Amino acid sequence: MARRRISMVFAAAVLLGLPIQPVARADTGAKIVEEVDFATSCSPAVQQAFRHAAWTLHSFWYAEALKEFTAVTEAEPSCAIGYWGIAMSHWYPLWYPPGPAALKAGSDAVAKAMAAPTKTERETDYIAAVAAFYHDSDKLDHRTRAVAYEKAMEQVYLRYPEDREAGVFYALALNATALPTDKTYANKRKAAEILDKVWAEQPNHPGVVHYLIHSDDSPQFAEAGLSAAICYAKIAPEVPHALHMPSHIFTRLGLWQQSIDSNVASHAASIAYVRKTSGPGAFDGEIVHSMDYLEYAYLQTAQDHQAKEVVDELLSFRKGDNPNLGMSYAVAAIPVRFALERRDWQTAASLSPPQIGYPLERFPWAGAMISSPDRSAWRGPGTPAAPRRKSRRSSHPKTACWRRRTPTGPIRSRSCAWGPPASSLMSSMTTKRRSSWCARRPISTRRWTSTRPPRPRCSRRANCSPTCCSSSTSPQPR
Repeated sequence: MARRRISMVFAAAVLLGLPIQPVARADTGAKIVEEVDFATSCSPAVQQAFRHAAWTLHSFWYAEALKEFTAVTEAEPSCAIGYWGIAMSHWYPLWYPPGPAALKAGSDAVAKAMAAPTKTERETDYIAAVAAFYHDSDKLDHRTRAVAYEKAMEQVYLRYPEDREAGVFYALALNATALPTDKTYANKRKAAEILDKVWAEQPNHPGVVHYLIHSDDSPQFAEAGLSAAICYAKIAPEVPHALHMPSHIFTRLGLWQQSIDSNVASHAASIAYVRKTSGPGAFDGEIVHSMDYLEYAYLQTAQDHQAKEVVDELLSFRKGDNPNLGMSYAVAAIPVRFALERRDWQTAASLSPPQIGYPLERFPWAGAMISSPDRSAWRGPGTPAAPRRKSRRSSHPKTACWRRRTPTGPIRSRSCAWGPPASSLMSSMTTKRRSSWCARRPISTRRWTSTRPPRPRCSRRANCSPTCCSSSTSPQPR
């Protein structure tokens, strides 16, 4: 299936001068099109509110989506699909398994949806699909239930081929159950094919571009996700997660300034939201996740002072909302990364858990990143215990990489850490030589390969621009 993607060469050239800021659309006065067409049998009075709730859900703004779906059911208690939305808002398919409280709340919502009188056969199938995830949550493990939901959504997708939302939610389910050990990326390939079809018809759909980014968030397919990354922040410029997600692709492709701009915007939106809902000194997973990526991008461009400001801000927090897996990783990784990426071995050896009122002890695997039982491993085999000299940075403004000598020759580490932040963190702890594809050329001129079929270029160069998110300027397939 030919994919509607922007040429990598042209898009990268455009991106080098493109700041990703939430105010960009506001300055132009352009209207944001909430392009989610989720048909319901509920009364016209709540249908628009339901569609907006679904729009919010597609950007993983779960707290707000929960409020909006709850408002729908309060306004119309017989709206069964509204309770479906509540159940979906208690489950974060790509993040971490829901806890006991979330499972109970989701199960209660499913029960209300099934008991509600107003529902069509299609809505009944949607409700049955999410019920498959919550069913026997006290007996079945998380993955078994997630796969059950995926299979149920596949049937919804096949049963209602004209329902674009079924395809979008099925694509999300495919991403949620994709095995990290599957290097054929079967689920992610299938999800991308489904999403591309919907994107051709609904270019401003937040779920489409969001889940395309997740489908392409791997070294093999990052190039294919670039156009979706460019568009997503423009589709949902007020949503913290939507502002952050493009940086997953920017990080994969080494577009460091674009990653910085993306996460600065996301961080500002997240801080404003948490300060409003939880008060001063509070933080949540979205805040520290964007900070983790932001610090990583700063370090890749040798902006150590700005990276240190990220660490200092983390240490200024006092209360973490809803501690979870991803949040714990970021809290531990930010100070560790700052030390290891700069090869500050003395600081690395003296790190302690940040005193920010966060229960890191509940996540021992995250705490292990800070309290390594064998700190000598950080120095590398055969290296004296004394801290090494600071390495010299490359003079190239694009790569800004570190150079150091080993018995087998120079190793370039900074610009060659192409994976997400986790890859850099682990690679900093080893002296293993980088793979041969880590070329010495500047990032922006590297050639990229993929095992997917070639992407079509835009039919007209004028249409190949970051404004491709509107139907009138969408790039057309060959």
